[in-house]
Amino acid sequence: MVRLAYFVSHPIQYQAPLLRLIAAEPDIQLKVFFFSDFSLQAYQDPGFGQLVKWDIPLTEGYDCQFLDCWGSKQRQSFLRQPIARDIFDQLKRGQFDAVWVHGWSWLCSLQAILAAEQLGIPILLRGESHGLKEPRHPVKQWAKRVFLKWLFQKVAGFLYVGTLNRRFYQNYGVSEDRLFPMPYAVDNDFFQKQGMLKGKNREELRKSLNLEPGRPIILYAAKLIEVKRPQDLLAAYRLLSPDGVREPEPYLLFVGDGALKSQLEAEGKATGWQSIRFLGFRNQSEMPSIYDLSDVFVLPSSFEPWGLAVNEVMNAGKAVVVSDQVGCGPDLVIEGQNGRTFAVENVGALADALNWALTNAASAGEISLKHIHNWSFRKDITGLKLCLIRAYG
Repeated sequence: MVRLAYFVSHPIQYQAPLLRLIAAEPDIQLKVFFFSDFSLQAYQDPGFGQLVKWDIPLTEGYDCQFLDCWGSKQRQSFLRQPIARDIFDQLKRGQFDAVWVHGWSWLCSLQAILAAEQLGIPILLRGESHGLKEPRHPVKQWAKRVFLKWLFQKVAGFLYVGTLNRRFYQNYGVSEDRLFPMPYAVDNDFFQKQGMLKGKNREELRKSLNLEPGRPIILYAAKLIEVKRPQDLLAAYRLLSPDGVREPEPYLLFVGDGALKSQLEAEGKATGWQSIRFLGFRNQSEMPSIYDLSDVFVLPSSFEPWGLAVNEVMNAGKAVVVSDQVGCGPDLVIEGQNGRTFAVENVGALADALNWALTNAASAGEISLKHIHNWSFRKDITGLKLCLIRAYG
């Protein structure tokens, strides 16, 4: 039995089912420490621009505790974020065999790493960095390299989430024997089962949204903010018009909210088309039915560490189109088979990718569903155990 302490910022909807599975492993005794509980209540999400309250259980099925922290409940800036009072005492009292930390952007994460080092407890690190957006200023480049060299030398094992994340660690000098796969995954079983259940009511949902039967659907599901580039998708969609005047055959559905919503709605209304719809924010339990309804999913972000929505929609067996700045692209998008990758902000290339995906939606969706089986929580647990054997065994 390995006593494992996991430190993470707050209860996260994507992580909760994985933590339940790890806690059920007979050879791992897991204790999760959170820095903040803000995600358990309705909270103002600056990206969505509205109150958000998740409708799935976030802390059930595993042992967890909220640290005693000073300061802000959230990480609003370097100076406005939680600072823990009790990490060292918690680790010493718990007699843990290993400490697993998610990321290093929170001060509490660094506190956990330093406390574990002081107590001689092996440290495992999992993060999302992919190296696509590195500092351009030489001083910032130097500072980042110095900081990460200092940090990474304290870590016994790195749990990489995908190809770009692994390459990032290698570029900062992490040796092969400290790298272990723990791929970014979602609850595949949940999304596939829910998709099958929701699929029975597909036509009812289509009718409730006033969508004509038989017309394909392009789906965007993310915050309507600049970094996600929904405006590029709208511009590319307009290029699908057969003559620049008539509306395209497929519908374009925007699911989400954010600062660009009013602008996008105005631009959509100016076309005079009825095929552009804004469905607003939809909670986690509603998404399987939305995914099931679609034919092509698009994530055109200019910066996206991973993009777990792509995992989710692939479980519904859909074609995917992502920009070359989306971290999951090299792993989840098999070019020309289950989807396409395009150069970010290249609207023409995005339109070409949409045309390909719409033409090949059925076959691409089948490949997506088959491929996503390789990105599962079971693979995560296998990678975690391999890392624990190396770090503790």
